[in-house]
Amino acid sequence: MSKLTLTGLALPLFLLFASPPASTPKAFGAINQTPENQGQAGTLQKMIVESGSVTMDLDVNRLNGVRSVSGRPTTLQFAVAANSFFSILVFNDLLRGPEQGSMALVPQHSVPALPVLLSTSIKQFVIKKLGSNEGFDLAVQDAKTGFTFFNIEGHQYDYDVKARSLIVEAGRLLISNEFANALGRPADAGAIVGKISVGAAMQAIRPCNSRQTAM
Repeated sequence: MSKLTLTGLALPLFLLFASPPASTPKAFGAINQTPENQGQAGTLQKMIVESGSVTMDLDVNRLNGVRSVSGRPTTLQFAVAANSFFSILVFNDLLRGPEQGSMALVPQHSVPALPVLLSTSIKQFVIKKLGSNEGFDLAVQDAKTGFTFFNIEGHQYDYDVKARSLIVEAGRLLISNEFANALGRPADAGAIVGKISVGAAMQAIRPCNSRQTAM
């Protein structure tokens, strides 16, 4: 299983294909390199989400601006829609990183009492892989309006080559600037209001026997 750790600051795409020293800290999203995958020919696969599930644990009290009472987290369960286009690159069975794209989320249970703006958009949620200049690697957005509710930081990518599965774990949900302003609480921008995890089955959309050279 290969693992990639993101702390919220996305790296330029070219770094995903670079070969940094093995001592490069994971805090900067690096994948540990080995002599076997540095600068040699190998199999490069582009994998896309086939199906999956997403769990969000939200502190509803914190979302509603109540700081003095720490309530039990409210768990939201989603399925990943079949028409999602969220892809990763795998070189010689090692995860090199995700590409820009998004996975659409389908709520699996009734929606609990949440801020109105959040409740009206929850059926249009996507997890979006952001560009390298956007400050965060992932965000939860409204697919139709592009409104960002939460930025995601601290998450790790795990890829299981045998199961062809991608796991995104330990992600922290931060109130975005847009959402904080819409709530009338701009000072809450960046506040941690929950956590998120993703489990997805992946399928290859580039032939497995294609041979490419790692740069």
